[in-house]
Parts: sequence; structure tokens; C-alpha cells
Amino acid sequence: MSTPAVTPGRFYGVGVGPGDPELVTLKAARLIGAADVVAFHAGRGKQSNARRIAAGLIPPTALEEELVYPVTTGGTDHPGGYAGAMADFYLESAARLAAHLEAGRDVVLLAEGDPMFYGSYMYMHDALSERFATEVVAGVPAFAAATATIASPLVRQTDVLTILPGTLPETELARRLADTDGAIIMKLGRRFPTVRRALATAGRLEHAVYVERASMDTERHLRVADVDPDTVPYFSLIVVAGDSLQGVGRRTQEAATPRLGAASAEVSAEVSAARDTPAEVVVVGLGPGPAHWLTPEASAVLAEVDHVVGYAPYVKRVPHREGLTRHASGNTVEVDRGRLALDLARRGERVAVVSGGDAGVFGMATAVLEAQVAAAAEDATYAAVGVRVVPGVSAVQAVAARAGAPIGGDFAVVSLSDRLKPWDVLERRLRAVAEADLVLGIYNPRSASRPDQLGDALKVLLEVRAPGTVVVVGRDVGRDEEELRVTTLGELDPTSIDMKCLLIVGATSTRVDHGRVWTPRTVG
Repeated sequence: MSTPAVTPGRFYGVGVGPGDPELVTLKAARLIGAADVVAFHAGRGKQSNARRIAAGLIPPTALEEELVYPVTTGGTDHPGGYAGAMADFYLESAARLAAHLEAGRDVVLLAEGDPMFYGSYMYMHDALSERFATEVVAGVPAFAAATATIASPLVRQTDVLTILPGTLPETELARRLADTDGAIIMKLGRRFPTVRRALATAGRLEHAVYVERASMDTERHLRVADVDPDTVPYFSLIVVAGDSLQGVGRRTQEAATPRLGAASAEVSAEVSAARDTPAEVVVVGLGPGPAHWLTPEASAVLAEVDHVVGYAPYVKRVPHREGLTRHASGNTVEVDRGRLALDLARRGERVAVVSGGDAGVFGMATAVLEAQVAAAAEDATYAAVGVRVVPGVSAVQAVAARAGAPIGGDFAVVSLSDRLKPWDVLERRLRAVAEADLVLGIYNPRSASRPDQLGDALKVLLEVRAPGTVVVVGRDVGRDEEELRVTTLGELDPTSIDMKCLLIVGATSTRVDHGRVWTPRTVG
């Protein structure tokens, strides 16, 4: 008589929360109380925190599997080093749990916080979930308990939250901290001094809060600047509230908003306290994107100023360093940005306004000068602020260089955005360029709010130019996502174009030879 096959047990990854047993969910408590096997990870010579949290829920009939890490922060003589030792450990642990499951026992693996958030459960899930019926039960993550502990909102509305491991390289950590609104930094321990330096570099140290053992009886929290690095355990974290809440770090909107369009009376009272150096705003062209296209002059200016003002994506490209305040804003307040920069300069601050490509080509140089004229009409002292423009590689130059030499002869550039000029003006200019047989660079060709204008522009050009006219399409030139293609005026599909593109429409003489596009310098 054959023995009936044993029905395999179910595998549960159960989050037990950050430390307070009262934060264990009802579902987690029910599954733990019904488990045949309760498993948990533990450090060598240490009590499992997950097991401590769930202690009152584990039934006396349950088998317990303690999975002890072979190494945590110390060294190992494993031939594969730390990674090899841990890989073997996870394989061995999975085999131990699989034996119970194959015997028909339901296994609950306890996970501190949430099972799928920086935890060891994930490795067991990878090894066992394809072989056995598996269920994951979410738990309260440590950062949620931490924000509750300090009673501080983390992000609101459209703020972006970034969760970062403190084990990242210092420069990468600083970059990500400066480029986000709210942040959580996990895995501190011996990395705490590095993390604190990264916070300072990114300008986020002042309001960063350190939280240790959130929700436990021994929890504590204090300003990161006041923490003794020698007392920081691995399972601690740092909360950096979003800028809309604290006005810290990048100091984007809060730094900018009070000054955008503000009256100059308050600033005038501060002029007497300004530095002895003449007030100056430096408008800097950052180039199309790659760091190696940033000029040495631009780099030198950005290394010396106290404030950087600009459209958020461009401000993010400025290297982070301690003492630099970043004022980022949206894409339709150019003159307000200029006024802010002028106000800062009149207070004696060293300030740069950044612009993509060349600041003088559809960039911030004109906006700053426009703001200065308007401000000087109200207060003549604004006229004394110097405005210096540092050139950069323009997008049309970058695309042309990638293609060959399409602007080697006479050429014109036009922006298809009609935000500052009516469409009928654009039509006249497009027709005039076509009739003059100039190479044409087209900025801002097509956006979600202007889906039809590029098609209309092509119709205007085709009234004068032949359908076979060469067209170069460059997208994200100089970046990892760079695309470059050569087509013709008649074959160009407007729906394939977006705001990341720049177009170069050739003249009658523009040629394509051996894959390179070029326009002769001679005409006729």
C-alpha cells in the first residue's frame, strides 16, 4: 500500500514592524499564532530583534529555526569573502526551511519592519517562492515609525521621497540628497561620519534628524549634527524632510519664493552691509548636458558663488558643496529668477544664474537683463549691479557636431515656442528663413501643450523647400540616451519629436556624404 503524498506547507514572509509589538498587524499576529515553524535571522551572539518583537505571539507548539548570520560587519576567512559567505548562508538557510515545507509544515519567517524592504527575507523568497506556495505580509517599515517618533511630516503634495542606503559612495549620496525633496537614509553604523559629510555637502544637514530604535522603549532622536558617531548602531536612520516642509537642503521654493517679484525696500536696507566687491550676477551656460562640455570658466564661477539660481533640472547639474544655496524653480518664471539673483547680488552675495546650453541662446541672459531694466525703473540702484555672461556650448552646436558640419555655412535658429511670441510671427520667420535658403536650427520643436505646431511649421517650410531637404534630429545629445538620425523634410514624422529634440533643417546645398551631414561654405 503506497504512502499518501505529503502536501507541502505554505511559506509566509511576515513583517513584524520596527520594534513595538503593538505595531504588529492583526494578520501577522494570526499567522504567527498558527505557525508550525517560526524562523528568524539573528546576528552571531545576539538576540533576534524580530523574534523579540513577536515573542508573545509564538505558540509553544511551534518549532523555532534561528538562522544565524556567519558574518555581519567583521571579517571572514571564506574563500569568496563576505559575499561568498553570505551567499552560502542563504542557500543553507533556504534548505533548512525547505525541509520543513516539504514535510508539510507551514513556515513563518519573521522580518523586522517590512519583509520586502532591505531585509533578509527577500533572499529566502527568491530561493523558495517558486517551489512552495508563498505569501508576504506587509509590516510597518522603520522609517514610518521614525517619522511618527519625531512627529514630522516627510513629504507633501508633489514632493519626491528618496530612500537611500548609507553605504552609497559619499559623492553619490550627496548628489541624490541634493536632488530630492524628502529623504530617508538607512544603514548607518560605521558609515555615519560619511553620511553626515554627504548631508553637509548637499546642504541638508541643518534639519536632518537622526532616529535610533524607533518605536522601542530605548528609542531616541536628535539633530544629526549633534550625534556622537561612536554611538550609532547599524539599525538607525536619518529623516530629511521635504523642502516644502522644512525649507532645507536645496532650499528651492522657500528660498526663492519670498524674493520672486518682491519689493526692494528690504534689500535696499541691506546694501550697506554688502561685500566690498561690486555687486554682480554671473549668467552661466552649462552646455547641453555632459560635464566635459562645461567650460573651465563656467566651472570656476560655480566653484566660487554662494547661490545658484535657475530652472530645477539645470540647478541639479551644479556640483554640490557645503555653503552653496540652490534656488530652483519652474520653467515659466525666468524674469522672476533674474530679479531674485539681482536682489541676492545687491545684498553682497555671490550669485550665478544657470542656463542649459549657452545662456545667450534662448537662455537666461536676456531674462536677467530684462529683470534688471524693470527693477531699475523702480529703484535706480539696480542699474549698478553688473551682469556678466559666461558662454556655453549651445544645443545647436552639439547636434551639428555630432552630425558633421551642417551649420558650416550661414544659418539661423528659431524656437517654436509661442509662449513669448505669437504664431503668426513664427510663421513669417520660418518662411523668410526658407526663402533665404539658410540652414535652420529649431529649438523647442514640439511639446504636449503644442502638439500640432511642428506639423504646421513643416508645412510652411515645404511651401518653399523641397521634400528631399536634409533634416538632422538630435535627442539628448551628449547624454547616455543620445539619439541622432538623418531624415528629410518630407519624411519627418512630427509625432516622433518631443522637447528633448533639436532639429537642423538643411539648406538647398546641404549634403550627406559617407554618413556625415555638411553644408558647403560656398554658395552657387
